[in-house]
Amino acid sequence: MNLSGKVLVVTGSGGVLGQAVGAVLRDRGATLALIDHAPAPAAQTPGTFRYGGIDLTLEDAARAVMERIVRDAGRLDGLINVAGGFRWEKLAGGTLEGWDSMYRINLRTAVVACQAALPFLLQAGAGRIVNVGAMAAAKAAVGMGAYAASKAGVAKLTEALADELKDRGITVNAILPSTLDTPKNRLDMPGADFTRWVTPADAAEVIAFLVSDAARAVTGALIPVVGRT
Repeated sequence: MNLSGKVLVVTGSGGVLGQAVGAVLRDRGATLALIDHAPAPAAQTPGTFRYGGIDLTLEDAARAVMERIVRDAGRLDGLINVAGGFRWEKLAGGTLEGWDSMYRINLRTAVVACQAALPFLLQAGAGRIVNVGAMAAAKAAVGMGAYAASKAGVAKLTEALADELKDRGITVNAILPSTLDTPKNRLDMPGADFTRWVTPADAAEVIAFLVSDAARAVTGALIPVVGRT
């Protein structure tokens, strides 16, 4: 999967999965535009553009950063929506703010980023969008209602947008990871068998395939990435 010549945007690039996605795509030769809510690090990497302090829930901010990326890199070939978060909260005793937070972080960021990137992906002629959903969207457990609902929204966004763009040269797909092997998840679930979880690098490899030319015939897919869970 040679991605040389492609300019790929990764949102949520400072998180564990975002960093893994960046590393895998960079190894395949892609030019990266890394977007994160946190400030961008001072150190720069050749072939990588970093944009920090970006709130992707805001349409103006998203449009502005996509325009900057095209000015800096010359084009935009793919968008990988990694930005997101998790909140465990039961409905009894919980708050509407928890539901609003999961919607904003997981679904609204993806919608806003897609809208902002779409004009430039259409110019590229063979664009790729990959969203990060979750297996929890199919069957939510206790305390995961808000999170699962927001990720179900990501799945339906993926399907609807794929159908909207199927005749315009852009594919839209999503990966649905189960538990990712991250330091936070290990801390929260110390008794789990970590070897059964999905490594961020393995999830990133699936994303790399979906943004490659080899995946030109795949669109509207919701791909489980579950390891041995």
